[in-house]
Amino acid sequence: MLQLTATPASALADEPVHIRVTGLPPSQMVTLTASLKDEKGNLFQSRAFYRANEAGQVDVEQDPAFGGDYVGVHPMGLFWSLKPERAFQRLLKKDVMNSPFWVTLDLYDSVCLEDSATVQPRVSQTVQRWFSAPGLQRTQIREGRVRGALFLPPGEGPFPGVIDLFGGIGGLVEFRASLLAAHGFAVLALAYFAYEDLPDQLLEVDLEYFEEAANLLLAHPKIQRPGIGVISVCKGAEIGLAMACYLKQVAAVVCINGPNAVLNVPLRYRDQVVQPILCVVERIQVQVSGAGHLRSCHGDPRDVLNGQSVLPVEKAEGPILFIVGEKDECLDGRAHALQAMEQLRSHGRSSGRMLVYPGAGHLLEPPYSPLCYASRSPGLARPLLWGGDPAAHAAAQEHAWGEIQKFFWQHLLPTRSKL
Repeated sequence: MLQLTATPASALADEPVHIRVTGLPPSQMVTLTASLKDEKGNLFQSRAFYRANEAGQVDVEQDPAFGGDYVGVHPMGLFWSLKPERAFQRLLKKDVMNSPFWVTLDLYDSVCLEDSATVQPRVSQTVQRWFSAPGLQRTQIREGRVRGALFLPPGEGPFPGVIDLFGGIGGLVEFRASLLAAHGFAVLALAYFAYEDLPDQLLEVDLEYFEEAANLLLAHPKIQRPGIGVISVCKGAEIGLAMACYLKQVAAVVCINGPNAVLNVPLRYRDQVVQPILCVVERIQVQVSGAGHLRSCHGDPRDVLNGQSVLPVEKAEGPILFIVGEKDECLDGRAHALQAMEQLRSHGRSSGRMLVYPGAGHLLEPPYSPLCYASRSPGLARPLLWGGDPAAHAAAQEHAWGEIQKFFWQHLLPTRSKL
């Protein structure tokens, strides 16, 4: 009897799924596909070709794909190779608490290159990919100026507190915060523009807003003291690094593909203003696809004129984990991280650590998230190129996610004295 099984059928989005097919004729070629629709109805699809073994089975944990969207043994390849039907779409979970992504797995005879109404799958299976765990609590935050959502694990705590910052997408992005909370952290997904009564555009980074958010988190009775962590990407990583430099409440920071200098808009903290390095529009390269390539548009922060914009990382009291994708087409994150590391060393500090992933792009997200090679960003005339090779990017996401959690567990829990 032909069977397609995927276990577990319901799991967190960062947990692996074991896909097996049994009951096939020996050595038969088959096509496995995955598809899902996001909350706006956008379709994402992937496919891979497999050959059954002599027992008539395909086990994607052991058997190589011979073609399709990837080649070789990739147990979660059907998930991380999902591609949008329409170009420049990014897969983002909006409602993280009440509904999962439903991923449909289909098995077709032989090599099936195109879906067709006339070609029906031999067998199908659906899996649920959740972004919250049982007992997880989400609280909308509207206190003072601070706008966001706080995710608390079940239990009394206290839990290590983390602020989660995204970049130029704006609004409130919650999927990473809710997944981290499912692993035992109390996480504040923080909006800082284009959300509710916050400014529509980011014209200035006011670090006192982020200080207010840090104090709010630390004042919560279930948050572990004395300090919090920050996980951040892109523009958010610039802000996260600035928080490490200027705010005593910040004990550990993860900067994913961010700069070591202030870019595009000024950064203000009390009576200090750091002027930005501006993007040189003439340096933006436009690809055949129409996407903009920003990697070289800001120049080198160490240039004399740009030096005043470099963040004083030597003032950071806690450790900093720089995560870099070498195929990042938006920012030369490796160069920025190396400069920050050198700056720390020149001041006798060893609090920086760098993870470099060859083949990974800009948008490093939780495990098994599909690579977003290019997408549209609010307020920009053309899509932006993020870069990355799908298989290498997927491997980087899986490894980095574990390292991020270990980093926060190590540095956000108080050291217990030995008896």
